[in-house]
Amino acid sequence: MRYTHKMLPYVLSFVLIVVTAFTFYMYGSADRTNPVTASDDSQQSNGEESDLSNTITNEVNADAGNVDNSIINEVNVSDGEINNSVENTINSENGDIGNHIENHLSGDNATVDNQVKNNIIGSNNTVTNHITNNIEVNVDVHVENDIVNHVEGKGGDGEDDTDGSGNGNGDEADSEEENGNGEASNGEMPDTVWGVDSASLTTDDMLSCVRENFGDPQVWARYLGDKEGVSYGLTHEEVEFLHENDIDIMVIWNHFTDATSYEKGQSEATAAIEKAREFDIPEGVAIFANVEPIYPIDADFLLGWYDTLEDSEYESGVYGIFHPDRELYTAYETAVEENSSLLENNYVWTSSPNIGITTEENAPEYDPEAPEGALIAGWQYGIDAQTCNIDTNHFDSNVFDALW
Repeated sequence: MRYTHKMLPYVLSFVLIVVTAFTFYMYGSADRTNPVTASDDSQQSNGEESDLSNTITNEVNADAGNVDNSIINEVNVSDGEINNSVENTINSENGDIGNHIENHLSGDNATVDNQVKNNIIGSNNTVTNHITNNIEVNVDVHVENDIVNHVEGKGGDGEDDTDGSGNGNGDEADSEEENGNGEASNGEMPDTVWGVDSASLTTDDMLSCVRENFGDPQVWARYLGDKEGVSYGLTHEEVEFLHENDIDIMVIWNHFTDATSYEKGQSEATAAIEKAREFDIPEGVAIFANVEPIYPIDADFLLGWYDTLEDSEYESGVYGIFHPDRELYTAYETAVEENSSLLENNYVWTSSPNIGITTEENAPEYDPEAPEGALIAGWQYGIDAQTCNIDTNHFDSNVFDALW
């Protein structure tokens, strides 16, 4: 026993020396060649309110450094908020950074903020950013993607890919022919033009706000008649002001919350036609039935709306989330089966997928979702901008003749 007690201090000292040496070895290896940094974060939340925040910071000071970040968030609640912040720094050559972010939200009142910053100092580095926002939210969704790639060196590659499925924000600049206002470089009208829609009155201050913060809209969609607590109706002063600024007007009808039955479709179309005549809207202008995702909808309503407008001097249109999983999409396909002329004569203004608010310069590539063969009028790709109170759109050349 005495011998054991005497040896104990020596044994403990030996163990301490081994642990200390191993620690210094690991620390000293951190900046050697071929380091691999991988961050993988997956979170799921279910409840009434939820905030998820992910912060990832990586710094690699070695050649052939590899950083691979993967974040997956799923929130199935009302008032959900997701904040992702990723910052990567590589001080080397032949580095590779990959950022993969997936956000899945369903409920009401969602906010998504993705901030990605890549600092690359060196040559032959590769950066790949992929963000997918899959958002199924009925009201009040705000999505912001901010991707900054700061590269100092030669021979680097960069790829930014933002995608939305359901109802998200892309920072991809497109060609002049696809997204520019006015005429394309070949002298012909572009396939799409950039524009906005708003529930607020269009004033000089409002237009200045949009031009200073987002871009120069060529189309502005507005509501026909006031709907208390929801939207201000278009005024004659607005019409004159918008036309003076070379902005065409798309007309929306939103005075219903139930979109079922043929008779209901007829009555809403009749009311819209009467209001349009009172407002001196010229013939040939399309009127869009505003079908919100919380409204019950069936094919009969769509047929009643279409048939009534087809018999008038105005054109028929429908706005809503035309995602394959939505009732509106199914109802539209059923209506087409009963009356195929909808494909040729009824305009579809889809808000799917919702990529998120962007400037005109950073608008996503034109890629709307709608039933096969539909006559697409436009794609509302971003909703509820916190500045100026607008939604952002691509408007298709299909609808140019049906604007006011």
